[in-house]
Amino acid sequence: MSTPPGQTINPSYWQASPLFLIMLAFLVFPVGVIVTVSFWDYDSYELIPDFIWDNYQYLLTSKVTWQAYAKTLFYAVTTWATCLVTGFLIAYYLAFHIRNKAIQNLLFLLCTVPFFTSNIIRMISWIPLLGRNGLVNQGLLGIGIIDTPIEGLLYSDFSVILAFVHLNVLFMIIPIFNSMSRIDRRLLEASYDNGASSLTTLFQVVVPLSKTGIVIGSVFVLTLVMGDFITVKMMSGGLSASVGVLIHNEIGLLQYPAAAANAVVLLITVLMMLALLFRMVDIKKEL
Repeated sequence: MSTPPGQTINPSYWQASPLFLIMLAFLVFPVGVIVTVSFWDYDSYELIPDFIWDNYQYLLTSKVTWQAYAKTLFYAVTTWATCLVTGFLIAYYLAFHIRNKAIQNLLFLLCTVPFFTSNIIRMISWIPLLGRNGLVNQGLLGIGIIDTPIEGLLYSDFSVILAFVHLNVLFMIIPIFNSMSRIDRRLLEASYDNGASSLTTLFQVVVPLSKTGIVIGSVFVLTLVMGDFITVKMMSGGLSASVGVLIHNEIGLLQYPAAAANAVVLLITVLMMLALLFRMVDIKKEL
């Protein structure tokens, strides 16, 4: 594209071109390939380049698919709500109750210690705790709270959500803590001076000013949970299905067009959720 006489190309375009090429190569192109393959046909031996709607038709009319999406949304929303409450309380304590910066940084570092190991190791660590003969059941039996082991602690929805919260709560703590750290403490003092209670100050001052961190943390948690399949497969013992598990199984069966169609629908679902979140706050303006 030629430039008009007397005009030069803005240097910012050249500066942005490497990022554009990276996004094109590692985001746009792979997504384009997935969308293209989702319309292909296939049999037991090969992929057949075509343009058919059968993959989407089967996907959207299958009861198993709807159940998997319902279960995935249940995991995502429950994990998000638990991480939001837990992360908000921890961030609030670190930001407003720990005055010493060294202690604050030390406690914040302690929150990150579990992330020094892989997700799989952290998931496996729950099995000897939650199993029928695990430490939790044995402890409850030992002090007489229960007479028989609790079966639902492991390989259940409870264990899946517990593992999700364990794996993702830090992604909620960090952005909320960052937002709270920017709050002018004089605003809280002004609220108290005007007769507001601690609870009123929390919901009328702290929460609105922490909205950016809440939205960013929600984006991380929801996107990570919606696309996860390892946690669901391991912590449910294969008894629960999510969209990620369905896609993983279809890939294992070499049903790539069906898996691609599932991935496209999942991507659209996640983008719709993110669009709702971003309507709550202008991230660019707030950051």
